[in-house]
Amino acid sequence: YSWITLPDVRVLRQQNPTSTACMRIRADEARGAGKPAHAVQRWMPYGRISPLLKRAVLVAEDAAFWEHEGVDFEELRASIETKWTRGGVLRGGSTITQQLAKNLYLSETRNPYRKIVELMITRRLEAELSKARILELYLNLIEWGDGIWGADAAARTYYGRPSSDLSAEQAALLAGAIINPRIY
Repeated sequence: YSWITLPDVRVLRQQNPTSTACMRIRADEARGAGKPAHAVQRWMPYGRISPLLKRAVLVAEDAAFWEHEGVDFEELRASIETKWTRGGVLRGGSTITQQLAKNLYLSETRNPYRKIVELMITRRLEAELSKARILELYLNLIEWGDGIWGADAAARTYYGRPSSDLSAEQAALLAGAIINPRIY
């Protein structure tokens, strides 16, 4: 049932999403807190996003992005080993494609069923889209602060310049904020 009810990701080949599940969740949270839901986003084509930002994000989030097929089994193994030896919560082992799947279509809950659905969507994304398109979607749709969505909105909000014009330091700071963008 889960497999046949998955979203059709083929539309993402040519179409840029106007919102994501994560954006809708944040809007609902804002309204629930009695605040206006606002969103700043400006789409930037892959070729116009700073190569420095692309590189910084890959180093910070998924160094093996170009080599794996959506799931980095080495990173997943290391994450599970860390969990077993140190206890506590599982450290981040999600790839950029997995994060994109979750942000586009799923909730932030941490349950096994949601993770299985995320993996199925991840496989579909990898089968239907090029790596460059996956990275373009990710960079344009991820949260970079309260109501700030995508690389260009973040670059303009924090540095007053387009994402094509970031310095190495600015790119590194933006990449470092992805782990918890509403705090960092």
